[in-house]
Amino acid sequence: MDPQIIFFIFTAFILAVFVGFELITKVPPTLHTPLMSGANAISGIVIVGALSQIPDASPSTANILGFAALILATVNVVGGFMVTDRMLKMFKKK
Repeated sequence: MDPQIIFFIFTAFILAVFVGFELITKVPPTLHTPLMSGANAISGIVIVGALSQIPDASPSTANILGFAALILATVNVVGGFMVTDRMLKMFKKK
């Protein structure tokens, strides 16, 4: 792979990390639950993309990364829904 492309991808990744960190630290506590729901939706899209990469016949990097993405996104979705459900139960009348 061309070193310029690798440098561009690495630079975009580092910039995304800094921008993401700055955005997340500025979110007020009242918006954490809607933000978590959005993250769960994105993880659902990752699950669909990972499932589309797994059925290839020959083992490849795409299969391995797709399987890892599937596992991590599933853990994120299930955990996110559990936390969101627990937070919403706090606001229900007893």
